[in-house]
Amino acid sequence: MTQIDHINEMILRQLSRDGRISNLELADRIGLSPSACLRRVQDLERTGIITGYRATLNRAALNSGFVAYITVGLSDHSKASQSAFERSISAASQVRECHNVTGSIEYLLRVEVADLAAYKYFHTEVLGTLPQVASITSYIVMGSAKDERS
Repeated sequence: MTQIDHINEMILRQLSRDGRISNLELADRIGLSPSACLRRVQDLERTGIITGYRATLNRAALNSGFVAYITVGLSDHSKASQSAFERSISAASQVRECHNVTGSIEYLLRVEVADLAAYKYFHTEVLGTLPQVASITSYIVMGSAKDERS
């Protein structure tokens, strides 16, 4: 397992901010030679600490800037019910995240759609038709003081 020392923490912090940074720029910011920096990044990738790189999208420009967090309670707490719910949610393009959580509900979803009408459709025609769903509570995002995904 790769040791996460101070240098690796700095590398991970820089790559989290900008995954497209060149090795030369990264090495300069960290204070390493380019070859030492590249070896460390490759080691972080090889050991699975860095699992990939992605583009951050402007959801508003893609007409999916309406964000809601939804808690979902299931009517049946069996593994079969959970699996069926997860399969259905995996097929719903509006759902950006689905987490099985502890507490009084089973799932926390992050949904992104164009507007309130699109959210109502998702709520009624997608979630509302799943036989496993017993309760739905919506939390509409009005603003985000901190969002490290963007």
